[in-house]
Amino acid sequence: MNYRHAFHAGNFADCMKHALVVALIGRLAVKSTPFRVLDTHAGIGAYDLDGAEAERTGEWKRGVGRLLDITDGPLAPWLDLVRRAGFPPRYPGSPALIRMMLRARDRLMLCELHEEDSATLRTLFRGDPQTAVHKRDAWEALSALTPFAEKRGLVLVDPPFEVEGEFERLAEAVALVAHRFRAGVQAHWYPVKHRAPVRAFHTALAGSGVRDILACELWLREPTDPQRLNGCGLVVVNPPWKFEEEARAILATLLEHLGEGAPGQGFAITRLAEE
Repeated sequence: MNYRHAFHAGNFADCMKHALVVALIGRLAVKSTPFRVLDTHAGIGAYDLDGAEAERTGEWKRGVGRLLDITDGPLAPWLDLVRRAGFPPRYPGSPALIRMMLRARDRLMLCELHEEDSATLRTLFRGDPQTAVHKRDAWEALSALTPFAEKRGLVLVDPPFEVEGEFERLAEAVALVAHRFRAGVQAHWYPVKHRAPVRAFHTALAGSGVRDILACELWLREPTDPQRLNGCGLVVVNPPWKFEEEARAILATLLEHLGEGAPGQGFAITRLAEE
């Protein structure tokens, strides 16, 4: 409950997560039938990069700030939305990005437990008939709000990883949603600080019985310092057609622009479970 994303908005991890989420939504929108999205850790929806929090860390300047001039290629769909949202100085989080991509019959559900952030989120989407804001626990929402009436859509889980056991809870969430909503696409973000917790997480997913799992990762340096965010990953269950190809191009382009040549920098897409 103490995590405030305003300090980190627009950093390299946001760039990776948001570019991939936009690609997933774009794939869902290929079909004309409506879909729904559940964002379990929604935050405040959009962030002011001129604010005190963002100015204090300056993380966005080494993230989205380095991508301002890109107008084509695999990052263009996401960056076009970022500019349309008012960047700079306004940076859209996943709720704002997803909402911009919804069609008339698509729906968005946002969960945020933090009292102040939930109120801010509710104000942002007040009067929007396609968006529902819930002040509720993210993990409880996975059971309460799935499956979707539309029978297709995305469950996005992006925990702050500020307490012990988050990798274990994430693995449990993957299995829960797969059981309740077999056809749903899932995207679960996680930090890469050092390798041991990530290996254990991947091993748990591979042995869970859940099918069709990809792990997309980006590292700016060798992940050996457990006190530092060296990279991040997004586990995707039921990746849509052609998403893996798009994701590979996105990660390669991000590394090209955000990497500083540190030892161990790189990216990978690993299949943890076959279809």
